[in-house]
Amino acid sequence: MEEEELEFVEDLDAILHLSPEVQLAIEHVFPSQDPLDRPDFNAVEYINTLFPTEQSLANIDEVVNKIRLKIRRLDDNIRTVVRGQTNVGQDGRQALEEAQKAIQQLFGKIKDIKDKAEKSEQMVKEITRDIKQLDHAKRHLTTSITTLNHLHMLAGGVDTLEAMTRKRQYGEVANLLQGVVNVLEHFQKYMGIPQIRQLSERVKAAQSELGTQILADFEEAFPSQGSKRPGGPSMVLRDACLVANVLDPRIKQEIIKKFIRQHLSEYLVLFQENQDVAWLDKIDRRYAWIKRQLVDYEEKYGRMFPEEWCMTERIAVEFCHITRTELAKLMRARAREIEVKLLLFAIQRTTNFEGLLAKRFSGSTLTDVPGVSGMCLHTNGLFWSKKPETPLEPTNPFLEDESEDNVSEKDEDLDRPKKPKAPENPFHGIISKCFEPHLYVYIESQDKNLGELIDRFVADFRAQGPPKSGTEEGGAVLPSCADLFVYYKKCMVQCSQLSTGEPMIALTTIFQKYLREYAWKILSGNLPKTSSNSGGLTISSLLKEKEGSEVAKFTTEELCLICSILSTAEYCLATTQQLEEKLKEKVDKSLIERINLTGEMDTFSTVISNSIQLLVQDLDAACDPALTAMSKMPWQSVEHVGDQSPYVTSVIMHIKQNVPIIRDNLAATRKYFTQFCIKFTNSFIPKFINHLFRCKPISMVGAEQLLLDTHSLKTVLLDLPSIGSQVLRKAPASYTKIVVKGMTRAEMILKVVMAPHEPPVVFVDNYIKLLADGNPETFQKILDMKGLKRSEQNSMLELFRQRLPTPPSGPDGGPSLSFSAPTPEQESSRIRKLEKLIKKRIQ
Repeated sequence: MEEEELEFVEDLDAILHLSPEVQLAIEHVFPSQDPLDRPDFNAVEYINTLFPTEQSLANIDEVVNKIRLKIRRLDDNIRTVVRGQTNVGQDGRQALEEAQKAIQQLFGKIKDIKDKAEKSEQMVKEITRDIKQLDHAKRHLTTSITTLNHLHMLAGGVDTLEAMTRKRQYGEVANLLQGVVNVLEHFQKYMGIPQIRQLSERVKAAQSELGTQILADFEEAFPSQGSKRPGGPSMVLRDACLVANVLDPRIKQEIIKKFIRQHLSEYLVLFQENQDVAWLDKIDRRYAWIKRQLVDYEEKYGRMFPEEWCMTERIAVEFCHITRTELAKLMRARAREIEVKLLLFAIQRTTNFEGLLAKRFSGSTLTDVPGVSGMCLHTNGLFWSKKPETPLEPTNPFLEDESEDNVSEKDEDLDRPKKPKAPENPFHGIISKCFEPHLYVYIESQDKNLGELIDRFVADFRAQGPPKSGTEEGGAVLPSCADLFVYYKKCMVQCSQLSTGEPMIALTTIFQKYLREYAWKILSGNLPKTSSNSGGLTISSLLKEKEGSEVAKFTTEELCLICSILSTAEYCLATTQQLEEKLKEKVDKSLIERINLTGEMDTFSTVISNSIQLLVQDLDAACDPALTAMSKMPWQSVEHVGDQSPYVTSVIMHIKQNVPIIRDNLAATRKYFTQFCIKFTNSFIPKFINHLFRCKPISMVGAEQLLLDTHSLKTVLLDLPSIGSQVLRKAPASYTKIVVKGMTRAEMILKVVMAPHEPPVVFVDNYIKLLADGNPETFQKILDMKGLKRSEQNSMLELFRQRLPTPPSGPDGGPSLSFSAPTPEQESSRIRKLEKLIKKRIQ
């Protein structure tokens, strides 16, 4: 019977198996949450859901009745649907025939409408045929009249233009020529007519004659030979300029070129290479000469040329081009005579003149943008207003720029809409570019000056000595550091005004060189060494004392010096990062990637790390004799628990001596004081635990005394950041966590030592619970502290290895289960029993 039922189920599954697309469509049309409707329905799982336990089989009759009721409802629904679909085919064919008839009727009506529309269109064409002819005639007549009027205007205008050209009546010609040219554009499509073509040629001839005639007039008024000039402009030339605006642009360019060349001819003579005034020390005379010439031009010729020609600006621009060429040629010939002061003097005067040009002109003629007019008018300094520089304080010189930027950004946020930023100086570098090939003289000078500055810093430090404790100098940033970066800023600003190209990269290299020298000579070179050994020791070999020997501590002045060097290195680190950002702002965008001061910042970070390590080693070494004394005390013979031991008092004394000094001197760099506390704790606590293991054997009373001492040290370490301070400040959470974790381990060790070792199982379990350390060596040290014999220790170690918890074997690392899950065979047997029980109840 079971085999027949399985075959029947397999046949039924094959019949009801649907493709995924069909199944998805069914779920979309008939959504259902019933598990019986799922395509992956599993009868066994469903029955297990209905009867999870054997006790739930008590209500099997009720479940069977519900299923039978559901089957009857499904049969009724299927029967109703099947009967409803009996007449669907016949109704569909009848509806199709009716639709076909309706389509035929609609097609006939559309055809009738189309025929009527064609007839109506034909009728309208016949009615409007005459009207269209009249419209065409009117349009042609209007065009003919307009063309004849234009032709009359063109013919009369050409005659008048030729007559006025001969009489040099340029004022009337300017307006008339523009009108004739505009009218002639209407006849471009009639150029095939001989008369029209003839008029066009006459207009071109008149334009050519006007151009030649105007150039001749300007040549006569401003001859190329001789320096004698007419007393002032004439009205004829002013009107001629208006005509030149209408003529070929080449005429206008030729007039401008000849006038500027003639106007600057005297400059080329006065400042030849062989003249004394041509050298850099008298460069002011060049700019004074052009200023006088521009004032003279405004007075004499300002009204002769139209404003949109920007003649004043063009004269100044041409002067700049000539000056740059002449200066470059002159400096190449006399390169050996160029000195730093002379070069900077010439550059300063030149950049001042370029700034003056930016205030006076807009720079529109530098690019000759077509269609731009009126851009060369006076700007009254709108395009080049320089903010007055505030005096620099001996602090971070780069924060000043950032604060100004932040203030401006806040103002922009408050004032809406935002005001447009002033454009850069368009004349920057128009002359001063010629000095760039010779800026190596300036770079070499700065290299020399910075070398002398570093040497002076070293000499001043040696002469003044380390900062005195209890003064404002103790722990403060060294003044030489601020002086160095103020000088850096001065050089950076000065060089950026000279060039933003390769010289800035060369200056950056110089900055890097002396940042490293400052870190080595001023900071690392002045870190104190131990007085008990020779001066050849390195930082890593400092403060290594022998047991029982007295350690040489740093004096208060030396502690202040270390803190001062640490604060200075921190200042240098932050300021170097800002220096890198400012250099990237000043240099050309294509060279930004070549500016990288990461190596120098790493150097200052190393100085900071070494300084903190020195402070930690000094305090750590001062506590070593006390810890050594602790390990040598006879803890087995201690008879009673008293106050804290002398070694604890010694450790606390050294902490109270050093930490307040270090904290006060690192008040401005609080994070590094926190690092000092963390590093000291990470060094002291493991060392304390190691010395604790050396205390052997220990009696019960001795362990209690050590536990009291450990608690005292823990309290002091928790209070370490604010020890000796009038202002109570909560220690950082990260520091407190380190202290609690380390000192709690020390306390647990002593509690294990205090516990009786009988019975051994309880002792071992207590050790594992308190310390959670599976290392046999640690357990061996505990046994040594208790003073057990070797035979007892061996049995204890063997028991310890046996009592250690086995590591989890599962992939998730979780604890193994304490019960076993049913096997697949047991699960299958339970399902078969349940199926048989259900079948019996149904039957």
